Amino acid sequence: MKHYLGFDIGGTSIKYGVVDEKGTIVERGSFETAKDDGMAEPDKSVQKSESQLTAERAANIDGMIKVLDQYKDQYTIAGIGIDAPGIVRSDGYMITGGAIDSFYEFPLGETIAARSGLPTKVENDANAAAIAERWLGNARGVSDYILLALGTGIGGGIVINGKVFRGAHGMAGEIGWSVTHDPDFTQDLEAASLNFSAATVMGLVRRYNASLKQFDASAPEQRDARKIIALAHKDDQIAAPVYRQFLQDIGIMVLNLLGTFDPELVLIGGGISANETFEQDIHAMVEELLGRHESLNRIRHRVLGTVRMAGLRNDAGLLGAVYPLVAHDKEDK
Repeated sequence: MKHYLGFDIGGTSIKYGVVDEKGTIVERGSFETAKDDGMAEPDKSVQKSESQLTAERAANIDGMIKVLDQYKDQYTIAGIGIDAPGIVRSDGYMITGGAIDSFYEFPLGETIAARSGLPTKVENDANAAAIAERWLGNARGVSDYILLALGTGIGGGIVINGKVFRGAHGMAGEIGWSVTHDPDFTQDLEAASLNFSAATVMGLVRRYNASLKQFDASAPEQRDARKIIALAHKDDQIAAPVYRQFLQDIGIMVLNLLGTFDPELVLIGGGISANETFEQDIHAMVEELLGRHESLNRIRHRVLGTVRMAGLRNDAGLLGAVYPLVAHDKEDK
């Protein structure tokens, strides 16, 4: 049986797995991402030297090749699939790399293919998660759907007629950049975007801590979204309004996507999607907002898509990264 090696590149760690043709992960592990700035996005005011970037890039690539060497004698590795943050062209060229600035403007797919001698596919992480959901998750049998990955920011995978919609430059799906609040022109316009209101970390957690500091400047920061949600359900004076605004912002985002793309499904992924309380709350919020929107409410039981949590959790990106290789090999049989 053929196997495939998948890498899920994140700002903190690079997770990997050996995946068989059915999507079973038979081996898994991780290693630390070589990146020393500790930021969600590179700080362009602090320019690393080319030698620093080259060293970090080489460390990450060497780490992936080391994993391949670890498994290639044990399994017939037929290809390598990689999912990564940022804007990724269909040929595996990284235009941006999210938190990993050494991958900006870098031919990652071509480099790994040359080093490994194996077919290599590179995909944006949210797109990969969307692909995986149609293969093994909650979008099986669905041709038109959108996946929202709620994490540090918001990633989006848009699938139309069974294929990922990439746009002209591979950037489609950057839903978190959408501005949905009135802008404050004393700040960066992106401060009014969904990334800073409807994402789990830059939205819910950041805004809770900012509100907390208004009451107690010495209070320790809360980094666990689950605890904020629990506090909100106890009517905590800080958590409750911040959490409700978070739910409203996600709900408005969902309504906008339903009306713009007419998907059969909007899937919500990211770590928060595993929280049952959040799942119940966001469904209730979407229902409330639909009831307040005359046109969408009129058609909701006729043609409007539905909202579900994504099914594959933390394995979605890795599985979606290898799926194009699996599908290609099946077509060749």
